[in-house]
Order: sequence, then C-alpha cells, then structure tokens
Amino acid sequence: MKNILAIDVGLKRIGLAKYVQNIPLPITPILRKNRNQAAKALQDFVISNKIDILVVGIPKESNSDMEMRIKHFIGLLNLPQEIEICFIDESFSSVEALEKARGNKRFKSKDGKLDSLAALMILERYLIGKE
Repeated sequence: MKNILAIDVGLKRIGLAKYVQNIPLPITPILRKNRNQAAKALQDFVISNKIDILVVGIPKESNSDMEMRIKHFIGLLNLPQEIEICFIDESFSSVEALEKARGNKRFKSKDGKLDSLAALMILERYLIGKE
C-alpha cells in the first residue's frame, strides 16, 4: 500500500490528510509564517513519512490566481523524483469540511482543523477516482 498525503494549500494554513492503513485521516496542519517556511515543513513531512503520492487540491477554474500560487508553492518543494505529485479538483472541499464540522466545537477556523478536513475531502476524491 502506498503512502498518500493530500494537502489543501491556503494562505495561512496547509491542511493535511494522510492515508493510514487504508483509512484516510485528517492530521495536524502546517501553519504558514511564509511560503519558504511552509514549503520546508511540508517537504520535511513528505520525506520523513516516506510519502509516495502527494495529492494537491487545486481550484478547477483555469488560470486562477490561487492555481498559480499553489503551483508556485509546489515548485518550491525539493522532493525525490520518485514521489508522484497529483493535482485534483478541490472545488467546494472547504464547504464540505464546514458542513461536516457544523456543530462540532472542536473545529475552529483558526486552528487549521477545518483545513485538514478539507484536505481529507480532497484525499477521498482522489481515492474514489482510483477505484
């Protein structure tokens, strides 16, 4: 089984979700101080966790400013060539995460848990597409 990490790249946080023993789980997000710090933290996480596939949520609208930002951010990563990078539509993943978290006081917008829940939505979409 391959190690898969999905990310939801935001301007303040990077939500993370990992495929662990056939179970997709949201994990602690990366808080961004700046893009270089966040890229280094993500790069270190990917390498230390022996990730095989990095699934990156990207907006479906072509030529969007956020799409360019995300692709630039991914370009900052210095990952081994054998790591597959897969871009997948993230449309409405944050809305879905908010719906799932509604009424749950553990999910606060500023702690990044919602961002990781959005990454979980992205990971689930990737897994469904692989079935």
